[in-house]
Amino acid sequence: MAKIKVTKVKSAINRTKTQKRTLEALGLKKIGQTVEHESTPSILGMVNKVSHLVSFETK
Repeated sequence: MAKIKVTKVKSAINRTKTQKRTLEALGLKKIGQTVEHESTPSILGMVNKVSHLVSFETK
């Protein structure tokens, strides 16, 4: 499977609880932090939900 790199670029302050939990589930805590995940439908759905807070690229 392909890999996806996700980087947190905006703060989660004043965001809904579900968006904050989605960022935690992706493993993102600090701004500028980058994590790699497999490009599965569940991961892509989570990235889509918080796409305004993160940037992502596929490998």
